[in-house]
Amino acid sequence: MIQIPTLILKPGKEKSLLRRHPWVFSGAVQRISGNPQNGDIVSVCDCNGRYLATGHFQDSSIMVKVLDFGKTTTDKTFWQSRLASAVDYRRRMGFFDNPDTNVFRLANAEGDNMPGLVADYYNGIVVLQAHSEGMHREFGTFVEILRNLLGDRLTAVFDKSSATLTHCDIADGYLFGQEPEEWEVKEDGNRFIINFFEAQKTGFFIDQRENRHLLRTLSQGKRVLNTFGYTGGFSLSALRGGAEYVETVDISKKAIELCNRNIALNFTDAPHNGVAADVLRYLDQIDDSFDIIILDPPAFAKNHHSLQQGLKGYKNINQKALEKIKPGGLLFTFSCSQAVSRDDFQTMVFTSAANARRNVRIVKHLPHAIDHPVSIFHPEGEYLKGLLLYVE
Repeated sequence: MIQIPTLILKPGKEKSLLRRHPWVFSGAVQRISGNPQNGDIVSVCDCNGRYLATGHFQDSSIMVKVLDFGKTTTDKTFWQSRLASAVDYRRRMGFFDNPDTNVFRLANAEGDNMPGLVADYYNGIVVLQAHSEGMHREFGTFVEILRNLLGDRLTAVFDKSSATLTHCDIADGYLFGQEPEEWEVKEDGNRFIINFFEAQKTGFFIDQRENRHLLRTLSQGKRVLNTFGYTGGFSLSALRGGAEYVETVDISKKAIELCNRNIALNFTDAPHNGVAADVLRYLDQIDDSFDIIILDPPAFAKNHHSLQQGLKGYKNINQKALEKIKPGGLLFTFSCSQAVSRDDFQTMVFTSAANARRNVRIVKHLPHAIDHPVSIFHPEGEYLKGLLLYVE
């Protein structure tokens, strides 16, 4: 049997693995037996040689992403079991039989026991995104397995890993099947144009589906401002819910152009205006005519080193929105920064409300959608924090 490289932990550093947390940090490693390269399979043992886990090696702060808490062979049978479990969960949640929604997350990294892998389903096209070199090496196997699991529900597989594996020479592109430049999907009855080559994330912000639906139920007769609006997901939901007027703001002119195309795809003469502008400057200029404001910015805090600066950025936009929203208005506010905890986020909103001198009630906490399950052993997987606020 081939000996795989082994990481031996410092005394006491095995505790997180015994609690089934799927990450091994570099600071926990006492020494390495062998010469693992990025993406290699390694074993992890405690200081007494007890076998703890098998995972992918990466020369970074998270040195191992654990695939199994024991000895295992990561062959096709192993991956077949993991992907089949992920697909079965989405079937049980009704995603394959919903006539109004054909875009959803198919595999959610640690939440589906596949750390380093994101797979999203777009009306027949599966987009794979690797967050570790080890996972990217398995893409050929994943294509075979997905073709078997999904059958005629799968028309193509796309690799969207160039932005997440920046230190590797990887180009985005199709791995299997037809190769359209643009693709159409449906969410909650709304149609969207997707360009996998140019889009952020895997093509669409799938995790906000349920929050967009909530907005839809609250938008009748309202004036809605969707900031950091990207290609108009929240805007379409507000219009579908009967909003009197919707304005979408994003700094990207290309995003606004695609947003306008999506609006036209769904509505004739919709009461909508797309604006390419810096959101904070835009909020400085508006009056208090909006009943609902959505703040869904990019991750201001990429890691714990940038946490305080990121929280300052969130505070600035939240305070400005709270100052400008109409009395009795609703604010949907979010952070997708994993480094920002739920308590950090709520404290930031508290500070923003106090500075804006507005009386604010929390109506609802807004997590990501149910196709993004979180492992009970990996609370960091709950990256999206959101609040629906009522502003007096």
